Amino acid sequence: MKRILFSLALLFSTHLYAQEHHELGVMGGVANYYGDLQPSLLPSYGYKPVAGIVYKYFMNPFIALRCGATYNSLTASDSRSSITEDRARNLSFSTNVYELHAALEINFLPVEVKKKKFSPYIFGGIAGFYFNPYAYDNSGNKVFLKPLGTEGEGLAMYPDRKQYSLVNMAFPFGGGLKFFMGKRMMLCLEMGYRYTNTDYLDDVSKSYVNLNVLQAEKGTLAAQMSYRGNTVSGWNGNYPNYGVARGDNQANDWYWYGTISLSVFFHSSAYDADYINTKCPKVFR
Repeated sequence: MKRILFSLALLFSTHLYAQEHHELGVMGGVANYYGDLQPSLLPSYGYKPVAGIVYKYFMNPFIALRCGATYNSLTASDSRSSITEDRARNLSFSTNVYELHAALEINFLPVEVKKKKFSPYIFGGIAGFYFNPYAYDNSGNKVFLKPLGTEGEGLAMYPDRKQYSLVNMAFPFGGGLKFFMGKRMMLCLEMGYRYTNTDYLDDVSKSYVNLNVLQAEKGTLAAQMSYRGNTVSGWNGNYPNYGVARGDNQANDWYWYGTISLSVFFHSSAYDADYINTKCPKVFR
């Protein structure tokens, strides 16, 4: 019995090896953000380009390890919000995002040149990314927000406000459809979501601090960028008190991609040699 099981295991592992393949390609599409300044997963604005490269190693036609690198930008503005309270807050942000990810991908159908020409798939994994939120001051100058500590981060009188890191983790997951184009090219349509481990992608998380304290400790610009409601027509002249909610710290920020990728599909060299020998006319051998 042991010999039979061993023989089956050996045969199965040999079959998996014979079905190994790789996909290497480029991707492009759109990205957007979901968080304190944009509470809709499908907003009417804010779509920015995303570009990257992706590599997938399929241990068999169903299961792959994938990795990739992407670049995109994100933006949102209270002035575009449908929520009255958010428009009165009048905050905004933009950031570039540089991401590296690794994930497990699962095909529902065994994609192979001689088998299935298409398959739906899903993936999930882990990513690291760099961001650096900025906005524009009253004079139109670009201002990076983290050094200002707009919610009192790093101030001794607010020990619960720690400075946030610009390098963070995210948890990518999603799915798509892939199609063969001929025998070597693979077209993939994909939606991928990134749940991050930070609530400061937009520099907004907790509540307002005392603006006089913020101005004294961090400067006038920090106080100006912490609350922009005083630049809105019809402002009542009252600044928010310490403790008034500025964001929702019960949920971290997200960003997502909708992409199209074009990849080269190739087997192990041994498999490709066998494929050429069996498919090419004798005159070319």
